[in-house]
Amino acid sequence: MVLSIDEKSQIQALERTRPDRSLASDHPAAQTHDYTRHSTTTLFAVIDVLAGTVLGRCMQRHRNSEFVRFLNAVEAAIPPGKAIHAILDNVATHKHPKVRAWLARHPRWTFRFTPTSASWLNAVEGFF
Repeated sequence: MVLSIDEKSQIQALERTRPDRSLASDHPAAQTHDYTRHSTTTLFAVIDVLAGTVLGRCMQRHRNSEFVRFLNAVEAAIPPGKAIHAILDNVATHKHPKVRAWLARHPRWTFRFTPTSASWLNAVEGFF
């Protein structure tokens, strides 16, 4: 099984100050120009390259501990017995000692890193 894994950090959680409204039946809906900001979030996502299915999780921060929690969710979602080749970029979060320890405890997983400045090779980037 080939999985493409990445994260999108600093996503702003925004809410318009008023709901969208239709001006008239022949005009598109209008939005207010102002919004309320509700902090930021990080989206962790994985795409099964063959099936095209996506699993995503939003988390408050972008650290190795959140990445390990996401890997645990992915591990639980994949049927046992399949070898997993995960395509990732070279950020420090993916190579942290705690992530490497998780990888050692899960022998069916193999990480494959994209070259530096080539994250566009990672299929999940199109999902973002």
